[in-house]
Amino acid sequence: LARAKLVHFKNYTQTELRFSPQLNFLVGDNGMGKTNLLDAIYYLCMGKSYFALSDAYLVQQGADFFRLEGDFVPPGADRPELMLVKVVPRQRKELICNGRRYEKIAEHVGRYPVVIVVPDDTLLILEGSAERRKLLDNTLSQLDPAYLQQLLTYNRLLKQRNALLKQFAGRTLPTDLIQVYDQQLLAPATAIHQARRDFLERFWPDLQHAHQAICHGRERVTVTYRSGLQDQDFADLLAASLEKDRILERTTQGIHRDDLVFKLDGQPLKRMGSQGQLKSFVLALKLAQFRFLRAASGKTPLLLLDDIFDKLDPHRVAQLMTYLRQEAYGQVFLTDTDPQRLASILAQQQAEATIFTIKNGRVQQLDEEE
Repeated sequence: LARAKLVHFKNYTQTELRFSPQLNFLVGDNGMGKTNLLDAIYYLCMGKSYFALSDAYLVQQGADFFRLEGDFVPPGADRPELMLVKVVPRQRKELICNGRRYEKIAEHVGRYPVVIVVPDDTLLILEGSAERRKLLDNTLSQLDPAYLQQLLTYNRLLKQRNALLKQFAGRTLPTDLIQVYDQQLLAPATAIHQARRDFLERFWPDLQHAHQAICHGRERVTVTYRSGLQDQDFADLLAASLEKDRILERTTQGIHRDDLVFKLDGQPLKRMGSQGQLKSFVLALKLAQFRFLRAASGKTPLLLLDDIFDKLDPHRVAQLMTYLRQEAYGQVFLTDTDPQRLASILAQQQAEATIFTIKNGRVQQLDEEE
């Protein structure tokens, strides 16, 4: 990403930045807009925010729209691709790449792969299964348009089936109509289940590699995929759970209930992990996602690291930066609140770096000598 422009995005009125192809440091106190800038970059790549459920939360107070621009330079290209995002919440949303408007947002996903690491990512381990499915879906959707399409189809049919269960709550359920939905759910559910299972078999070595590099191989990591579809045909599962679904007014079986179980030395990380172990594991998880996306797509994703140095000791920070350099992580964006820590990191790096200071949505680029 050579250049980005933000107009009325969160606390940015109008800002334009030019980035280093290697390291980009965003420095400033909390609440100044560092994370918002990372989210704008994520939006340019994925067509949605990493944090906000609705685009309405992204518009600057007092404005009624936001606009993002990005100049992306593919490897070997002699000119950048211009990516435009124009959003008027609840009215219009346009994604335009090199003058071509996407009919569907899904068409854009995967063009510019991206991996983001934020402090709240520990919820991947501590919260419910939805957070862990999100990691699966985020990775696979960036690699395979067919997977994303199957996922959208499944979610639409699931919503319709649940609406039917609610509509006939306390009344006789039209089983013929339910069976139509059940039949339509089979193909996308089976495809998604197979893709997730195949992915985890290939992903685990990357996770083990990243975790060993960050933690010096002291602990053994395992990931187990849990799905009702592993032990039983989905059609049989739906039929067997129909009475329960009717009572609860929602579909209780399916790939929307899948989960991942993370273990450290055979113990569930969710129950046993310290804060340090959780942070290191999540970092390894996201760096493994990066390695997997790079190997599977042939493209080097952008890596967005938000406040990851907080609560890491200086030795661990140096270790992490060395790992990033050795792994050829391409273009990296890092946020931090501590200028001294940043100076120390820069002194140890042999990479081109651009530093931006951010205060109340205003960005200033510093020369390295400063």
